[in-house]
Amino acid sequence: MEVFLANYLGFCYGVKRAIKIARENAVGKCCTLGPIIHNPQMVEKLKAEGVDSADDLSAVNEGTVIIRSHGVGPKVYEQIKAKGLKTVDATCPHVKRAQSAARELVNEGYDVVIVGEKNHPEVKSIFEWAEKNTTIVETETEAEKFAPCKKLGIVSQTTVSGTHFKNIVLKLLDKSSDIRILRTICTATYQRQQAAMELAEKVDVMLVVGGRNSANTTKLARLCEQKCKTYHIETAEEISADWFTENKKSNSLKVGITAGASTPDWIIKEVETRLKDFDES
Repeated sequence: MEVFLANYLGFCYGVKRAIKIARENAVGKCCTLGPIIHNPQMVEKLKAEGVDSADDLSAVNEGTVIIRSHGVGPKVYEQIKAKGLKTVDATCPHVKRAQSAARELVNEGYDVVIVGEKNHPEVKSIFEWAEKNTTIVETETEAEKFAPCKKLGIVSQTTVSGTHFKNIVLKLLDKSSDIRILRTICTATYQRQQAAMELAEKVDVMLVVGGRNSANTTKLARLCEQKCKTYHIETAEEISADWFTENKKSNSLKVGITAGASTPDWIIKEVETRLKDFDES
């Protein structure tokens, strides 16, 4: 078995920054509002280090509230202040940019489309910063049904795929004579997607490592599935030897590994080690 790692994988800058901020503030009573990143194993590790997680602000009555990497709307900051709690902001700078872009477009009189997943916390935060005249568009069908308007502004979820964003934009081009497009996709997302697809073309099996609740990891898996047999796993314990015997195309099986932007290095290393153990046995 030959094992290959994608050129870009694992923690991005925004996630590294959020984890660092959380650890620096693990003093006294402190919690994140929702999981700080979409990786259950990392969230549990931080909990053991003193950083708890609360799903709702109503459950927090003292200490420090850490805003997670996905961001929140302006009203949440006001609510935290009103409760007399300390705020520490770990919102990813790229998400901040998308939030500001949406608000700027609304202030300039544009109807705004956010290209992304309606139920994703990052998209919800962008929507809340824009507030009015804003629509979340998740599919090309929804884009086709979007009503024409005088001025149209378009932003994106930072982890949406470039191809998906482009396809939706193409459907929106005839909806207005005044269109402003702000492609707020994170560079790290693009790099990981391109590297994953390039590797998937060269191997027999791809392992995509990361939380099942991680949007960018799920997108990596979907992209890799178009190229070769792909398995989305959270930990090394999920790997089955059958995957490699079933999909072996030659005497030398090639296995690729990529990981979402919220996947810790130690989990990726465990997956790599597990594959080497399979090979030796």
